[in-house]
Amino acid sequence: MAHRGEDLYEQHVRQVFRYLFSITGEQDTAEELTQETFYQALKNLDAFRGDSTPQVWLCAIAKRLWYKELERRKRTAPLEEERLSTLAASDDPVEETERREDRMALYRAMQRLDGDTREVIHLRLAGDFSFREIGDILGKSEVWARVRFYRGKEELAKLMGGGYGGKRSQ
Repeated sequence: MAHRGEDLYEQHVRQVFRYLFSITGEQDTAEELTQETFYQALKNLDAFRGDSTPQVWLCAIAKRLWYKELERRKRTAPLEEERLSTLAASDDPVEETERREDRMALYRAMQRLDGDTREVIHLRLAGDFSFREIGDILGKSEVWARVRFYRGKEELAKLMGGGYGGKRSQ
């Protein structure tokens, strides 16, 4: 069983990390949750029935752990805000403000998309996943992911008044 777990880790650690980084936007959090994902998976390896690919199963575990982390953060939000207020300011506050406003406008527009489309766009832009990988993660086809992405991108352009223009966000 140890060998099976090592193979699972070696074959999927990169994809799980990329998935978590794409939804968290935080490298440290993604690394911690990746480790926790594999800990949970190895602990419950006998429960894996093969109804999906190992990657989809692992990403489902990762997503559940991220939601638990978000709940924990809601409970500790005042402490986090206090800590963030002590961080140093940016060298160019005007540029930083413009970037933040652009990002906020994009995220606000993304919230108006349906959940599947929002997740496809997020995985593509923030996680840099291929359409095939996105389809695998979401249990759909590569073509489905590609169509969702391009339709969502068009919808975002409309919602943002043409300001999105198909650029990859940074």
